[in-house]
Amino acid sequence: MTIEIQGKTVAYYDSEPEGTSGRPVVLFLHGWGAPAATYSVLLDHLAGYCRVVAPDLPGFGGSAEPETPWCVDDYADWALAFAQALGLQRVILMNHSFGGRISIKWLSRRPLPVAVERAVFIDAAGIRPKRTASYYCKVYSYKLMKRILTLPGIRTWFPDGVEKARQRRGSSDYQNASALMRQTMVRCINEDLTGLLPSIPVPTLLIWGSADTATPLSDGRLMEQRIPDAGLVVLEGAGHFSFAEQWGVCRRVLDSFLKPPAEG
Repeated sequence: MTIEIQGKTVAYYDSEPEGTSGRPVVLFLHGWGAPAATYSVLLDHLAGYCRVVAPDLPGFGGSAEPETPWCVDDYADWALAFAQALGLQRVILMNHSFGGRISIKWLSRRPLPVAVERAVFIDAAGIRPKRTASYYCKVYSYKLMKRILTLPGIRTWFPDGVEKARQRRGSSDYQNASALMRQTMVRCINEDLTGLLPSIPVPTLLIWGSADTATPLSDGRLMEQRIPDAGLVVLEGAGHFSFAEQWGVCRRVLDSFLKPPAEG
């Protein structure tokens, strides 16, 4: 399905386009470079007892890129505009990875433009990682190399030097992004949202892979400490896509937290 939001085409999944069942609504915000279709096992299962809505965020999947580099607040503004365009008045806010940043921004706003019943964070981003000395050496050596390689005389001899240096140092997400989305990525990951966690007002389930290296388990433990009503479930041996690697356990945890009680 597609819809126009802020003048741009947005692709999205909606398990109940008419929205007439009255079931709880899950709004799912995906991770960086992983559009909604990536999460089909999760979304299809939840659609068994919820209405599930999952947009491709701007710049991913079937949704157009923004016109200028965005920050996390821009994505939060967009997510709220999307929910309101679909007439969503009350949602369960669920996310993975980058979607966690947007959710934190959304949940820290007052008043909440769209009511949130509860939240689910899966291997979520939002805490700025501690940087080591080797990281800064890597970053500043790249910046120096870039400056040298863009000098007119040097550029003549090494026309693709900057691109090759970027490929050696950038993450796969960064390498695969367009120039505009690279700028967006840098703006988003450099913002630390730890200070907003205590303002999250809803019951929050945290699901984390113990072997996650993109958003380490220490992030999940910190979120559990800082969010007032949060509980952490660790999926042993799973990485950044823990829900897929330990789907059987993840499914039971989600059902326990989200599934409406059976009518007696």
